[in-house]
Amino acid sequence: MEPSDWPTVGREWRAETGALAPAGLTSQLGLHRRENDMADVANQVANRIPTNLVVNGVRRTLDLVPWTTLLDALRDHLALTGTKKGCDHGQCGACTVLVDGRRVNSCLTLAVMTDGAEITTIEGLARDGALHPLQQAFIDHDAFQCGYCTPGQICSAAGLLAEGRAGDPDEIRELMSGNLCRCGAYPNIVAAIQQAVGRP
Repeated sequence: MEPSDWPTVGREWRAETGALAPAGLTSQLGLHRRENDMADVANQVANRIPTNLVVNGVRRTLDLVPWTTLLDALRDHLALTGTKKGCDHGQCGACTVLVDGRRVNSCLTLAVMTDGAEITTIEGLARDGALHPLQQAFIDHDAFQCGYCTPGQICSAAGLLAEGRAGDPDEIRELMSGNLCRCGAYPNIVAAIQQAVGRP
């Protein structure tokens, strides 16, 4: 099969030739370039972008390549690994953090877009050694099992409380629907949020 006959979908990047090859062919040859394996390309980028963030109350300046997500900046550059990488497509909510008080999926947000912003991660919710009321409520109601989604759930709930829209259980379920729990701890999560807002 000639390259011109290859289909337009299901191709992989062949770095050595700068051409596309049918899916599966290049990986067999050991030439597959994955999107998240671009360290060699990053080293060739001369114009990194200085990005100023206030993360959990601490001002940080990072020199980042333009495609660095906020999630990768937090985990790989600042070692704040409480924020989890789940689906990497903005569908599970495990990576939820607060940007200027608003909840965002950090896997879909480029770090350079948040230049100058205040970022709050799960590590920054506790104050002076005291748990955030949501953190305590999640413990009180056993609102987690494996715990993988818990940082995103808590950060999303903190944003929800700040929005002032956490009403009855149905409304909480709807407004938290962007955060998935594969263990199915949803009733306890709702109960924890209700406790944090002071509703029975």
